[in-house]
Amino acid sequence: MTETKRFWTEWCAQSSYDGAWQGVVERSLITLKALTYRPTGGMVAAPTTSLPEYFGEGRNWDYRYCWLRDAAFALESLLSVGLTEEARAWQEWLLQAVGSDAQRLQIMYGMRGERHLPECELPWLQGYRGSQPVRLGNAASDQLQLDVYGEVADAIVSMKRAGLNLDRRLHRFQNDLTNCVAANFRQPASGLWEQRDHKRHYTYSKAMAWLALDHGVKSTRGRSQEWKMIKDRLHRQICRRGFNRRLGSFVQSFDSAVLDASVLLLPIFGFLPFGDERVRSTMDVIQKKLSKDGLIYRFTPNSRKNRESAFIACSFWMVQNLAGAKRWSDAENLFERVVDLRNDVGLLSEEYDPDRAQFMGNFPQALSHIALVNAARMLASR
Repeated sequence: MTETKRFWTEWCAQSSYDGAWQGVVERSLITLKALTYRPTGGMVAAPTTSLPEYFGEGRNWDYRYCWLRDAAFALESLLSVGLTEEARAWQEWLLQAVGSDAQRLQIMYGMRGERHLPECELPWLQGYRGSQPVRLGNAASDQLQLDVYGEVADAIVSMKRAGLNLDRRLHRFQNDLTNCVAANFRQPASGLWEQRDHKRHYTYSKAMAWLALDHGVKSTRGRSQEWKMIKDRLHRQICRRGFNRRLGSFVQSFDSAVLDASVLLLPIFGFLPFGDERVRSTMDVIQKKLSKDGLIYRFTPNSRKNRESAFIACSFWMVQNLAGAKRWSDAENLFERVVDLRNDVGLLSEEYDPDRAQFMGNFPQALSHIALVNAARMLASR
């Protein structure tokens, strides 16, 4: 017990965060560290499987794997407060798991870098509160998701900015990532939420493809002129086809009228400034259409088809958008609303059902704690 307490005390002391909600932020950082598999540096999205997003809907997934997206987000959060050890470990894990071929990039791997993650159902298990099926493995590992290229490229750039000594293979890998995006950005693909059998031109995914190209142009001379042309063309296309003028909002996919809270990430990653009229209008529309009891849903709440709960990370993304719009009071109120959902030991699930006042989805969820840290940092920068 004494050794464990000393370890966490010394680890927390390395953090440079000294803003408001310090204890809350520290608890989330501890959670992210605890979700990291020490022998390899891989970080699991959650340590559980098949806890339902909504009772009886069948969306019960195995999250005991290392999503590149979640790990990249976590890495940036840790680096932002001066915690670099995890970044060095993740660099080694990434190179071991992905290898040198960016063309074979998967969206997730096992904790030891396993690539083969076949999904099966275990019908003899009852499931949490009778919610079946219980799943082992995750078939989403076979999906093409363009956003992952941008998120990994952004993590590599964050490591450079933090002054870490990067393996030479990582520099080559970023170059290869950019080439992959340049070759594949026109393809429809699966989206951030991993809907199955729904390949589309997802707005957020295209914006992350743009981000990978933007980093590529800035980081290397390579094919930078060609990449710049593609990047600029893609930016115009996203603004033209990803923004629905009738709704006054960026939408889930090109030329659609479906709202999706993932587009709250566009200004956070610098695709457009927070002050852009389209960004502010999108924020207002999502607050109006995708909010319930102050919490943000990924999609329209209370839809009879594919019912689900409020998505905790999306609520924190809204906090960042409100802060970016200088609506500090609204941002702080929403932040406090979501932080108050934490359980008695400061943990958050993936989702929250305000009707039942209950956590939903796998627990604890790395993405929720990552979003908390980022929202708190933005509020503390006021």
